[in-house]
Amino acid sequence: MDQRTILRLVAEVPEHEGFPLVDDLHARFDALAAAHPEQVTVTRIGTSRLGEPLHSYRIGSGSHAAVVVGGVHPNEPIGSWTALHLAETMVGDEATARALDTTWHIVPTIDPDGMRLNEAWFRDPFDRAWYARHFYRPAPDSQVEWTFPNSYRSVYFDQVLPETLAFMRLIDDTRPDLLVSLHNGEMGGVYYYLSEDLPDVIDTLHAVPASLGLPLDTGEPESPYLRELAPAVFAMDGIETAYDYLEGLGVDPGEHIHGASSAAWAMRHGALCMVAELPFWSHPDADDQTPTSESYADLLRRCADDLGASGAELQEILDDASPMLTIESPFLEGSRAFIPMIAGMTDTDRARADREPADRTATVAERFGCEDLVRCFRLRYGGMLLRALEAETTAGTAPAPLRRLRDRLAERYATWQADEATGAEPIPISKLVGVQFGAILACASHVAEGDDGRHGAGPTRASRPSLATSVPGGA
Repeated sequence: MDQRTILRLVAEVPEHEGFPLVDDLHARFDALAAAHPEQVTVTRIGTSRLGEPLHSYRIGSGSHAAVVVGGVHPNEPIGSWTALHLAETMVGDEATARALDTTWHIVPTIDPDGMRLNEAWFRDPFDRAWYARHFYRPAPDSQVEWTFPNSYRSVYFDQVLPETLAFMRLIDDTRPDLLVSLHNGEMGGVYYYLSEDLPDVIDTLHAVPASLGLPLDTGEPESPYLRELAPAVFAMDGIETAYDYLEGLGVDPGEHIHGASSAAWAMRHGALCMVAELPFWSHPDADDQTPTSESYADLLRRCADDLGASGAELQEILDDASPMLTIESPFLEGSRAFIPMIAGMTDTDRARADREPADRTATVAERFGCEDLVRCFRLRYGGMLLRALEAETTAGTAPAPLRRLRDRLAERYATWQADEATGAEPIPISKLVGVQFGAILACASHVAEGDDGRHGAGPTRASRPSLATSVPGGA
């Protein structure tokens, strides 16, 4: 499939208002399967922690296998529409399905329990204040994407979740040529992770957002140790790369690294792995390479100080509230994991700032990325802590001191909501889905056109575990 065809298909992605709720998403997939029983096979692959069946939808009978999984982080729903559009295309577009010669195994959402806790903002996803106030992200050890088995030096992880086990079995049963884990970011531009340096694929990964008028994110990467294959395209280097980097800074890697990713598991079978990270909002500074008057080291220190101050405020409220909390909600579990993590992140940034050349000037894109990370984290995790406290006030179990802490946090949170980045614009959902869809087509086309009989032959590609975010669970 040539690039022109991919761009045509991307341009045909329909517009959507908001994101589908979990029940609606499942109903749409079930209706597709019922309407096309000769093309779609539904297989139960596992059960969520709260007892919901997990299904994979097999479409087609091509000679290559692809696994595409949504909801690996339940606050990242762009992949819901992408998964559905991919399924509908492979059922209804015979020419495209034939050209890709692929058997698709699509999981609409692998963490329905977590996704339901974000549904309050799915209908209106472009109000960042509303989004953050109703935000939920599981604690790292409760994230499907980052709870695959891992063993490297002092790190050993085997606390596999039921959803992760289902994901693992699907990968092992299908031995995919291609794995796509459907993610998205929050603010800025488009960027990718790719397990192999493939110039033909990378060229299309750049062409797709350009055709839709979306910028690449060329500012601060998710982690400083990422290896750039091309602008806004990063290698899926292994967990050991993160470990060695943190250790070199004098930071205990065991505080940041636990489980491995889905790509790490799939690469054991020789899979090409790809992640397309997409923002809900774009900003003109996201790809502005103009130098600023601030050194990069000073930028790191300044933003570390700002983030550390916000983290300290949240930690104080959490510590004061903890003796009075009786409801072990997912919001409390997440708060207890992420709020202390903020302090560790600031220590890491200060340590790496000391190693930056004094004359290395920050770009506008880097400044925007660092400053917006501060806004992102205090809005996300301040909102989650508020939800944890409100679980008590709503249930009627909160004593007066806990209600006062809730009011104190709500007042501080309102000031953070007011400190929003000016100039941010929401991106039409069709363009976001289009980027993911186009990236999938580019990778599947590469696999189909480069058939060398590797499928099912074991780990013939690079077999190092992948790292698809800055710190597992952190982004």
